[in-house]
Amino acid sequence: MWRDESVTWQVAHRPLGGIWELLGQVDAVHGLYYLLMHAVFLAWDGAGPGTGGAAAAAGAGGLWALRLPSVAATALAAAGVAAIAHRLAGERAALWSGVAYAVLPPVQMYAQEGRSYALVAAAVVWATYLMLRERWVAYAVVMLLGCWLHEFAVLALLAHAVTARRSRGWRWSAAAVVALLLPLAAVSARQAEQQLGWLGRPSWRDWAAYAVVAAAALLLARGPVVPRELVRVALPLALIPPGLLMAVSLVHPWYVDRYVLYALAGLTLLAGTRLAAARGWWPWLLVGALLVPFGSWSLWLRTPESRKDDVLAVAAAVRERARPGDSVLFMPSRRREWLLSSPELYATLRDPALDRTPAASHSLQGTELPTAEIWTRLVDTPRVVALQDPADQPLDPYPREAVKRQTLASHFDLCSVDEVRGARIAVYARPGHCTDSP
Repeated sequence: MWRDESVTWQVAHRPLGGIWELLGQVDAVHGLYYLLMHAVFLAWDGAGPGTGGAAAAAGAGGLWALRLPSVAATALAAAGVAAIAHRLAGERAALWSGVAYAVLPPVQMYAQEGRSYALVAAAVVWATYLMLRERWVAYAVVMLLGCWLHEFAVLALLAHAVTARRSRGWRWSAAAVVALLLPLAAVSARQAEQQLGWLGRPSWRDWAAYAVVAAAALLLARGPVVPRELVRVALPLALIPPGLLMAVSLVHPWYVDRYVLYALAGLTLLAGTRLAAARGWWPWLLVGALLVPFGSWSLWLRTPESRKDDVLAVAAAVRERARPGDSVLFMPSRRREWLLSSPELYATLRDPALDRTPAASHSLQGTELPTAEIWTRLVDTPRVVALQDPADQPLDPYPREAVKRQTLASHFDLCSVDEVRGARIAVYARPGHCTDSP
């Protein structure tokens, strides 16, 4: 479980009133997803063993409950891709397109993650199918569901406009979706800096990846083999949402590839239809050549190393190093999420910087004391377990973070530092006491 999944776990286990109060402060964009996961965990916890934090729940199979909606949504999205291809290009294209979507490594990555992106992709894919069937009420409902799961699903409307803009039914449906999305947009706009302030503008790697996908989509769309109606559906879906979000991000940095995961459905529609129509040996040679890197990538995605960190590994490492009476210090404070999903461990440690808990402050990581009080509490502590970002990450310049670093440097000896799956765990003790036995 990495830290974004840990946030899902923590928020979804709060009472409904607590979730509502949180959404007024931060993460409104994920509000519907948190409510969905709250219902999932209510059902899981009622039917299975009791939970005792992420570590205990992992042993009881609770990670299945966290990830099962994404697994189901990915299967549903693959079926939707197949349904679109079947309608526009036939049975063979349906088979190949659905398989192509399911085996793409980015799709597999978010199929096994407790976040909303697989569900958003499923909603957009099935909305696309309903658009082709001209089921406009159902289209509006499913599209709105995707947008309320994550606002950037609304970019799919611009892709759909290429195909259906002349349809009066689509125009009314699109207008209804936008209108009903406005309340969420108004709330999340106030949270944008807090929510997305960590993002930078798209890197050259982002642009290179987009260029590769765009070139592949344009090449696959060429010629008479792929029906023009399918091209008019698939090509805009593959190119417009990520391209537009990257362009906007030159001014307002909002781009992350998972925010437009659903765009890969357009690419796989083109690829699957092209494979279905292929003759001769070369397509199978290409498929065979891709199986090796895709297979290796797929296996790697199922390991903890594929994520930025592992909150369960961090919690286990803290459990090994901590002694009764120790303090735990989060540097920076947002890394408190590493232990919040292990409340049975966190409750045994003093948190000298904490003012109000996440639940009490209606926040994700809680609020911290003023710098003077953090200093006073720290200097009264004999031993500190500090949870820090990897050494190559920039240090937060905020006064509270600076006073933590300065106090540890001036009043403590550094006893040990260990790297644990995206985190550093540093143990500090009062001068001359690093070798004291537990």
